Amino acid sequence: MSTQQTSLAPQQGSTLFRAAGPAYFPIAFIARFPFAMMVVGTLTLVVSARESIALGGLNSAVVGLGAALIGPLLGAAADRIGQRRVILVSGIVNSLALLAMAAIAFSSLPDLAVLAVGFLIGASSPQIGPFSRTRLVQLILTKLPPARRSHSLDGTMGYESAADETAFVFGPLVVGLLATTLNPAAPMIGAAVLTLVFVTAFALHPTAQVAVPTTEEPAIQAPARELRSLRVLVVVAGALGVGLFFGTVLTSLTAFLADSARGDSAGLVYGVMGIGSTILALSITLFPGRFRLFARWLVFSSLMLAAMIGFGLAGGLTGLIWAMAIAGIGIGPTIVTLFSLAAERSPQGRSATVMTMLGSATIVGQSAASALTGAVAESAGSQVAMWLPVGAAALVMLAAVVNALACRKPATAAPDGHELGDAEVRAEARALTELPTEHL
Repeated sequence: MSTQQTSLAPQQGSTLFRAAGPAYFPIAFIARFPFAMMVVGTLTLVVSARESIALGGLNSAVVGLGAALIGPLLGAAADRIGQRRVILVSGIVNSLALLAMAAIAFSSLPDLAVLAVGFLIGASSPQIGPFSRTRLVQLILTKLPPARRSHSLDGTMGYESAADETAFVFGPLVVGLLATTLNPAAPMIGAAVLTLVFVTAFALHPTAQVAVPTTEEPAIQAPARELRSLRVLVVVAGALGVGLFFGTVLTSLTAFLADSARGDSAGLVYGVMGIGSTILALSITLFPGRFRLFARWLVFSSLMLAAMIGFGLAGGLTGLIWAMAIAGIGIGPTIVTLFSLAAERSPQGRSATVMTMLGSATIVGQSAASALTGAVAESAGSQVAMWLPVGAAALVMLAAVVNALACRKPATAAPDGHELGDAEVRAEARALTELPTEHL
């Protein structure tokens, strides 16, 4: 018994890479691609099969709605029974739904059937990004020595954000290649195969057993009302603003460049923001510890807002590129900060739920903003639509202000001087109880 308890205690030489295993990161990275392919893939397929841009756009929105509504429930289920069973079931359902979309889109069934399958695709989409963050946070808090936890948490959230962005940049590219070289149904079939192989591998990976409830150690969850605390909801509001930001920027940028006969360059200009965002997200560990999370959110959301004011004022391609470059510097660290705060503030036993709440809020914001911005661009013109991202960035900054004024909580100091969040305090207490008595 004493030997088993000792193995559970943090080891001084342990690293996150060693704790997760060498296969974890490539599996978790590729497993994100099916979701990144779904929205664009269904849009391409439905537009080609049904010859209706309106139906294709509506179906893409329905996919996002399904993911947003059901995602937090999948997270809650994972907190209650563990990730493995949740991911296996959702992965199988999702694969079948993707294959069904490939067949139904070209069938004689009514449009309602297409929309129903689209909702099922979104609702069953495995929440790889949020689940991966939850696993890695648990590994950091239980397997790494206290002196490394703060630095590792920053680096992990930076990597996870960069991985998400990379998947969402190259996912649509894969869709385009498959649709043009094979047929419009190929992206759906490809996403189904990737889901079966890599999502299943992610579910079966040993890290899925981290903090799984057992009969000896049943799940201990904080009351659900703690999910509605201001400290949690303000972070969700920030994630909603980020989703609105992505949706308004991409749609208004596409509309503006299309009016300028440069519509084919929209992806390249938008990619400028992704480059800066990824670089800054991966560089988050270089920030000094005294640059606290609340301050990071304030600083980088302010940079987002300034960039979007420049975006609205830009009258040509050069101005847009500069605005996108500055926005990338702001958005990357902001996303990392939001997920770091989510990890710190997750109520006990609710970490997967909180992570999926952030992911769902982002999806809701992006879907709603895309629809609204498209309507504004069509009715009032692309120049008016170019100012909508200012409102989205302002929401992110407003949430940052509320967080700084009302949600800062005195942190508990660790022996090395860094500050422990709520989750780390619980992990410290748990680690002490797991040590054999001769170590106390």
